[in-house]
Amino acid sequence: MSHFWHFYVAGITLIFIGVMVWLFISTGKAKVTTGQNKQGEETTGHVWDEDLAELNNPMPRWWLWLFYLSVIFALAYLVLYPGLGRYQGMLGWTSSEQYQEEMAYANEVFEARFAELASQPLDVLAMNAEAIQVGRNLFAHNCSTCHGSDARGATGYPNLTDDHWIWGESVDQIWHTIYFGRQAVMPGFSSSLSDQDVTRVATYVQQLAGLDVDATMAAQGKKQFDVICAACHGTNGLGNPMLGAPNLTRGVYTYGGSLDDIRYTITQGRNGVMPAQRELLGETRAKLVTAYILSMKPQFEQNEALSHE
Repeated sequence: MSHFWHFYVAGITLIFIGVMVWLFISTGKAKVTTGQNKQGEETTGHVWDEDLAELNNPMPRWWLWLFYLSVIFALAYLVLYPGLGRYQGMLGWTSSEQYQEEMAYANEVFEARFAELASQPLDVLAMNAEAIQVGRNLFAHNCSTCHGSDARGATGYPNLTDDHWIWGESVDQIWHTIYFGRQAVMPGFSSSLSDQDVTRVATYVQQLAGLDVDATMAAQGKKQFDVICAACHGTNGLGNPMLGAPNLTRGVYTYGGSLDDIRYTITQGRNGVMPAQRELLGETRAKLVTAYILSMKPQFEQNEALSHE
């Protein structure tokens, strides 16, 4: 905050308080023209409809003292807490520090409550009803914005309920994805492939997924695929979890499987980011979220069902 705005805010605040005090004092000393109504009560002399008079009843004295107490409170508050521009207050209080203290306390309570539960192996947690429930709540608050409340994803965000995992489907691989994050890099090949070649490669990619396409065009696309794409996706299109290269034979597309969508991916590339949850959630919460995601895998769903019988 600049010097101007500091003094502007502080000045406006103090001037307003001063004006309010002056207003109460000055109006309290003002003389009121008085009269009497038919009942002998003192009035201000204002009469409407011949018999409706305004009585001269000053406000209760305790109202006035309550106002002065509020002024004293306001001044004391501005001395102790920030409220006058850049002035930080004698107590040095800040909302950010209070937030950090409250979050630290909340984390301490959470860790004490669930640390023992989270100490279990992830494959065991994935069959624990309490861990799954807590993980589902954490997922809803932290992950559903991208992956959806039902974890089925959206365009650009993977579906977490199927058995297709770009970075690997083992327990450790899924944990690594959540805790440390992932950075996918699909380069664009608009400078390497002609528009017609892009269409051929996209047609071959659809053929890999079992779609009925033009066989001649797909065969031509395979030649380009083997030269440019096989390095990451493999000559058979099975992908490489180490690189985050998807299995193209499954017909599961994060960014869409239409010919135009695949063409765009090939020409412009994709740079998907799964942000690391290490700093945001911490280890215990991240484990519980991982347990919830793992619980949606078929083998864990079956085992969990058996554990409840």
